[in-house]
Amino acid sequence: MSIRRIKALVKKEFIQMGRDSRSLMGALFIPLLMIFLFGYALSLDVDRIPTIALDRDATPASRDLIHRLTDSRYFSLVGHIKKQGEIDDVMERGTALMALVIPEGFASAIRNGRPVSVQVIFDGSDSNTAMIAMGYLKAVIAGFDIGIQESRIRRAGLKMVDMPLEGRIRVWFNAELRSKNFIIPGLTGVIMMAICALMTALSVSKEKETGTLEQLISTPISSLELLLGKLLPYVVVGLVDLALVVGAGVLIFQVPFRGSYLDLLVVSLIFLAGTLSWGLFVSVISKSQLQASQIAVLSAFLPSFLLSGFIYPIENMPIALQIITYIVPARYFVEILKGLFLQGVGLTVLWPQVAALVIYAIVILNLARKRFRKRII
Repeated sequence: MSIRRIKALVKKEFIQMGRDSRSLMGALFIPLLMIFLFGYALSLDVDRIPTIALDRDATPASRDLIHRLTDSRYFSLVGHIKKQGEIDDVMERGTALMALVIPEGFASAIRNGRPVSVQVIFDGSDSNTAMIAMGYLKAVIAGFDIGIQESRIRRAGLKMVDMPLEGRIRVWFNAELRSKNFIIPGLTGVIMMAICALMTALSVSKEKETGTLEQLISTPISSLELLLGKLLPYVVVGLVDLALVVGAGVLIFQVPFRGSYLDLLVVSLIFLAGTLSWGLFVSVISKSQLQASQIAVLSAFLPSFLLSGFIYPIENMPIALQIITYIVPARYFVEILKGLFLQGVGLTVLWPQVAALVIYAIVILNLARKRFRKRII
């Protein structure tokens, strides 16, 4: 293996990148565009659920319940209605996702110690929001009910008895339960997988179309030298992309990074070696840039987005899909990124995921080397 020939090929790749400035700018700014689009569009937080109220009692007690509901950040009162039939119209228009119906005699029942029910109607077309809203609603109503019980006890001249069991809940690593803290690290892994595979997938296929691959074949260069000469420039671009995406996550989305940047660099180099090699393998087996880009997107972006645990928990997937996730490199990279960003753990804890990435990189590098021979395919 000749270092001189590899350096010459690396220099040639950088010169070609400089000449194709639009592709280079795309490789640098598309990751930023993706982190902004997905970062702002994707959210697992359910806040300010649009709510309408039908208050048939119109008493201070009923208004207090509505106020407690809408005083939280989870519900937003968008209007009052006067008839039950209006609920269908409002929900069909999408103006509200929840309707609260307080029956007549609500305050009287509370005052006399009788049980009373309120009706809550959800728009189940958005099942995820409805399920989360139900949990929030139960908590608000439970708090309202406790307030009523305390008031009755005080009026009776009795003393409040402390509950024998008190649960003290602490949330580690994401105390505010911000979904952005969960999404951005995973999104970083998905973006890097997609962009890096696509960059190198278009590399050789472009040279096939322009005919410059024939010039490389006529030179005394081995397949390994050619592979390394193609990979190294894109490793540099990939690291720049990673720095931009991580910087956006930390500075703009305010996601904490508690781990070591050196650990991030080491793991990223391993991940890039495998991902970029996969892109080169795709470019070798493809007959055109269009075909290469399609295969790269289907084989890199979709599995990374759906099967990495980025959004959908792997343990909730069918067993067959859980088995498939073991060959998706983004699964391990996403787990590492979450550990570095949120938990602040190091490679001594994350070594199983790092080992999986090393195996993936070795396998794909050898696979690409075998197919990346000095011949026109």
